[in-house]
Order: sequence, then structure tokens, then C-alpha cells
Amino acid sequence: MKTATCILAAAAALSLASVGAAAFAQAAPESESAKASMIGGGAGDADGAFVSPFRFSEPDGAKLYKRVCAGCHMGDAKGAKGAGFYPALAGNPNLESAAYPAYVVLHGMHGMPGFAGMMSDEQIAGVVNYVRTNFGNSYSDPITAEEVKAAR
Repeated sequence: MKTATCILAAAAALSLASVGAAAFAQAAPESESAKASMIGGGAGDADGAFVSPFRFSEPDGAKLYKRVCAGCHMGDAKGAKGAGFYPALAGNPNLESAAYPAYVVLHGMHGMPGFAGMMSDEQIAGVVNYVRTNFGNSYSDPITAEEVKAAR
């Protein structure tokens, strides 16, 4: 029985490694000119999701929300319960202070990962400002990229 378990564990590890390698290869440029264009803000993968395998390239908060946040908080920002708990962002009074959601996006909280390494200060400010002015939220004092940088 131990041999079968070891074989299954090894197969699972190889499968995960191949998925990771495929994702990295998909985003990796094939030529030096492609690398140069990606550094300057190229397309990333087929639909422009990543500049590199580890950074989002969406230029504004609405696109970042739809690509990154909606997967857990849902497209309508009403959150979800099931395999986990994903709090609603719609009509959420915790968003009153822009510093709070910026901190959470940067560093994570509870089960949510931090995105400090995957998003620029401008992107984090953009997605925080988008959520704070949509989904029934009407907080009109935007956070700036400089304020996000200070919170890193």
C-alpha cells in the first residue's frame, strides 16, 4: 500500500509541475524582440492577462476586478459561501476607508492572498477605487498610487 501511495504522490507532483511549466512556457517570449516588447507592456499570454507569469497587466481597476477579484467575490461583488467564505464587497461599510481595502489587497487577509508582488501601486489603487465606487458603494475619496506605495 505504501508503494501505491508513493506512486500516486509522485504522479500528482509531476502533473502539477507540468501544469506550472506549461503556464510559464505560454507566457514566456520566444525571441529577444518579444521579450523587449513584453518589458515595455506587451500582450503577455494569449488574452493579455500577464506581462510575465507573475504579474497582472490589466491597465485599470474594472478589468482587474473582472479578471482577479470576481473569481471569489463574484461578478456582482455579492460574495459567496461554499468551499470557503468570500465576503461581499457590494455595499460593504468596511470600504469606507480606502486604506483598509488597499491593505487587504496588498497583504491578504484570512484566506485571501496578498497581491503586492503581482500588481503595481497604480493597479492596486485602481481596483480599490473601482470597488469603492461601484456595486452600491459610493466612496468618492480615491486612494492614490503613492498612498498604496506607502502601505507596502
